[in-house]
Amino acid sequence: MMDKTLRYAYYPGCASQAITKEANETTRIISERLGIELHDMPKANCCGAGLLTDYDYDLYITLNARIFAEAEEMGMDIMTICSTCLMVMSTANRDLKNDPKLLERTNSTLARAGLHYSGNIEVKQLLWVLAGDYGLDRLEKQVVKPLNWLKVAPFYGCHSLRPSSALGFDDPEKPWSLEATITALGAQAVQYRGKTKCCGFQVDLVAEETAELMTAARLLDGKGRGADCFVTPCPFCHINLDNYQRLAEKKSGANISMPVFHLAQLVGLALDLSPEEMGLSRHLISPENILK
Repeated sequence: MMDKTLRYAYYPGCASQAITKEANETTRIISERLGIELHDMPKANCCGAGLLTDYDYDLYITLNARIFAEAEEMGMDIMTICSTCLMVMSTANRDLKNDPKLLERTNSTLARAGLHYSGNIEVKQLLWVLAGDYGLDRLEKQVVKPLNWLKVAPFYGCHSLRPSSALGFDDPEKPWSLEATITALGAQAVQYRGKTKCCGFQVDLVAEETAELMTAARLLDGKGRGADCFVTPCPFCHINLDNYQRLAEKKSGANISMPVFHLAQLVGLALDLSPEEMGLSRHLISPENILK
């Protein structure tokens, strides 16, 4: 019996279309290789990235409901590769589903644009799709080049786990999905305390030196446990762990030199994609020394 094709309304998020283009491009390639259909959302707007929540709650809810309405019209759940978008959209979706009056009020606004949201879609990230909908047994069968030489430190990022009332796929204190995915790809998952802690990304906006020390602490924690590299499902965590790593080294006085992969790229390695296909040259910390 053939596996049912998985189809998603694809919402890459702003960062993955600009700063971390390699994550978006690699996600599209591996999805095609795995038989996962990604359908673009040409009318989708920005989710608000969490900033609108504090300033204009109704606008934040309406903007996200507009995204949900498009996906609902397409007849698909949403898949994103941005953990911040995941958190923002999932929280808005939770509020709309739990508050009929809020949903009604929001639909009154959407009606002016000829839109309506019934509350029937779910928001997922690539990690959840692979570990849940697609299935790790199925993923393991697609591996072309088992990553048995790699020790990989999983880094979830805050917005993949919290708030658990809106997300709920993983236990925020004892998550399992990223380690299980690493194992399915043939690599060894490294256990370390910092995997569920903050990388320091949003702290950068108010206390740059503190953020650099946080970034260094996460990377050194995994390195101290023998990791050859990190992997994260969050593009903002990737920005901190990779792009800001030299600043973290300077601030901490430690030599880190830790390659960091987007989740899609680690899957791409196991599918034997080339460095060019995965955009590895865009990384500030080169993974060249750990590639085979």
